[in-house]
Amino acid sequence: MRKLVLASFCMFGFATPLFAADNYKIDPSHTFPYFEVSHMGFSVQKGRFNKTSGTLVLDRAAKTGSVEITVDTASIDTGFAQRDDDLRSDKFFNVEKFPTMTFKADKLKFNGDVPVAAEGQLTLLGVTKPLTLTIQGVKCGIAMRREKCGAEVSGSLKRSDFGMMAFLPAADRMGVGDIISLHIAVEAVKE
Repeated sequence: MRKLVLASFCMFGFATPLFAADNYKIDPSHTFPYFEVSHMGFSVQKGRFNKTSGTLVLDRAAKTGSVEITVDTASIDTGFAQRDDDLRSDKFFNVEKFPTMTFKADKLKFNGDVPVAAEGQLTLLGVTKPLTLTIQGVKCGIAMRREKCGAEVSGSLKRSDFGMMAFLPAADRMGVGDIISLHIAVEAVKE
């Protein structure tokens, strides 16, 4: 009998998100935003941001939701201190003037009851531009007695669209790529 009650509770717990909007808080200890950019065509350099926060609202029944992510740009980490200092300068992220970048989406696309894309706005260096992020590998469930959701999120942008012009490639010289590939391994905990 106890197993039946427990099974019923688990089924109810998993079914609940199908009927109402749920609020989730980004788990910064299990969220890993990183980027890739061409370095003069010789290699693809990678970097990450160590401090991220945000929220997710998900209503699977209505196929709606929203995302709000804030990244501390000073937390950039490429594994090389001198490059990180350069990236924090006014040539790139200008962290003194713009300490954060944000992504806000109020339109999620669904395949069935699973979100597959977030259409929103990225604000970087005080410039806001549309950005669509692809969502893959969504998994929701109970872990450590708390409801969680996780996914792999990706997209790309042109840094020059946001005014980040330092060392762009030109016809007469190699440079740092304009196209930035974004990847975010994200987990969020139901509030």
